[in-house]
Amino acid sequence: MNAAQPLAGKRILITRARHQAGRLAEALEEQGAEVLRLPTIEIISPESYAHLDAVLEVIDRFDWLIVTSANGVAALEDRMRFLNVPAARLGHLQMAAIGPATATALGRVGLKVSEMPGEYVAESVVALLQEKVRGKHVLLVRAKVARDVIPEELRKAGADIHVVEAYRSVIPAESIVQVRGLFGEVKPLPDAVTFTSSSTVNNFFALLATAKIQLPVGLRAVSIGPVTTRTLRQHNWEPACEAVKYDIPGVVEACVGLLAG
Repeated sequence: MNAAQPLAGKRILITRARHQAGRLAEALEEQGAEVLRLPTIEIISPESYAHLDAVLEVIDRFDWLIVTSANGVAALEDRMRFLNVPAARLGHLQMAAIGPATATALGRVGLKVSEMPGEYVAESVVALLQEKVRGKHVLLVRAKVARDVIPEELRKAGADIHVVEAYRSVIPAESIVQVRGLFGEVKPLPDAVTFTSSSTVNNFFALLATAKIQLPVGLRAVSIGPVTTRTLRQHNWEPACEAVKYDIPGVVEACVGLLAG
């Protein structure tokens, strides 16, 4: 084994959206892997920004802002710029981000994160905030389709939750052709395929179904964390390994642990 590049000679398929795949791809390549890209998600605008625009106009009425992804931050920043709402208008808010990438994105907009869970899943957000948001007005910015753990549980904790759709995730049309090229003929399988969200799992299987391809026998899945693992199991696919830290470095470490040696 090459100690400096423990993934040398390994082919790893990544399923992140095209605009988000670079960080994971670069980290895997630094470990010597050959990276194959199959975007299972394309981020597009919601059908209307009217709802998000309306809450930004009355942002003074809210006490908390929760953002669950960097995609949500990008939409928020875009509408703030469009409406000429400066970051200072949001300065009174307590802010929670579901992970460091989201927190970093908020920081670039000039928004300071006050709370971030130790584990980057909805349940940890709830555990962290449920005592802090009781009686507070909370704005949750997220994708159109998302798990309802945060709004449901924080409402039970006594918060007034307002959920706003900031973006949608769809299956990229060009990936249907690409998946046929990857799995449609007898050829060596990738050594592993990484999944960084439940959406990447669901869309991967939707791609296979659209292309009329069965899940290749022997293909190994690497999961970013327990929520993604649960989704893989719903598709009757037990992941070969799950990241200990639920972030991109954790996925890379999981790949090294699975494939090196």
